[in-house]
Amino acid sequence: MRISIMNLLFALSLIASLNVSSQVRYTEKGQAYPSSIQRFGKEAFAKSNNTVIRWLGSAGFLINSRGTSIMVDPMLVGFDMPLLIQSPILPEEVPSLDAVLITHSDNDHFSVPTCTRLNPKCKAFHSTMYVDSLMKNLQLPSYGHSMSDTFQIGPMSVCLTPAYHTWQNEYGNFERVFKREDYCGYLIETPDGLIWAPGDSRFLPEFLELPSPNVIFFDFSDDTWHIGLENAIKVANAYPEAQLLLSHWGTVNAPDMKSFNADPKDLEGRIVNPERIHVLSPGAPFILDASKKKE
Repeated sequence: MRISIMNLLFALSLIASLNVSSQVRYTEKGQAYPSSIQRFGKEAFAKSNNTVIRWLGSAGFLINSRGTSIMVDPMLVGFDMPLLIQSPILPEEVPSLDAVLITHSDNDHFSVPTCTRLNPKCKAFHSTMYVDSLMKNLQLPSYGHSMSDTFQIGPMSVCLTPAYHTWQNEYGNFERVFKREDYCGYLIETPDGLIWAPGDSRFLPEFLELPSPNVIFFDFSDDTWHIGLENAIKVANAYPEAQLLLSHWGTVNAPDMKSFNADPKDLEGRIVNPERIHVLSPGAPFILDASKKKE
């Protein structure tokens, strides 16, 4: 019997996400991290009849929708803290990108080394107005957007969503006062379903008023400048059919920093329809199923 490439990818996505205990390891200091990575190459950017999502580690994701490929907050090289995992792909291994979406200027989201090395391969970089100004200083082909702006990337429609992450203002040693509009998330409408990439944010009531997403890039770190564990669970249960691709965990070796130190086991017994929790190995494919798309 012949097995199609897409059926094989679907099987791999199930294997990569079903068993939480087998997908998580712990450092000597108790920090959770993924037990394996799945390296990939140009095959992940090929045309298909589906939307395929791959976690890149940290808060980064690759989305290939019908052959149009974008990355959200990729941090593939050059971070200034020790890491627990290797990137599943290096910038030089990326054949081409239609766009990179950046949620805010923190260097685990706006990775300057990553973006500058992706620049020869990438048609456009998108972010808030402030981050766009930083990108233009780097001579990236960038576009700045205001909150609720919508723009098109191939078959994908992208809309900015609000975020609240002005942590810099509490420390008083930055050259500017940061504004709410310097940060964002993204609703990404694909032919196969709706993806929400919330970025880094404290809880906002607007998070419970979105069009029901099919997939959430799920930040569940229990940090006061992130959504926090309890509020993350509240959001997850407000959208009981959304697939939860765990994000912002298991990448940076920082056991004393809550923002990097989420543990998938903390979600056990607290999520409605728990089978939608996906502890993906970095680089493993997740298929967005058009047959389950909400109307």
